[in-house]
Amino acid sequence: MVQTKICISDEQNLFINKFKSFGFKNKSLMFRNALDLLMKEFKNNQLKKSADLYAEIYSSDPELKELTESALNDWPE
Repeated sequence: MVQTKICISDEQNLFINKFKSFGFKNKSLMFRNALDLLMKEFKNNQLKKSADLYAEIYSSDPELKELTESALNDWPE
């Protein structure tokens, strides 16, 4: 495992020192778990932005809508 030095606020330090009350074995495990959650949230936000962009493009492109409709007509039910 890689070690790194970080600076946190006093309030964050008080919070992370409660690691046992949150069910964590140590501070590192709590921090890694929090970082994993943050990474997942960033990834989900990127996927949502991408989906929103595709929806915006689709809604403003009549040719794309027509192409999609024609493909759906050939799709078996």
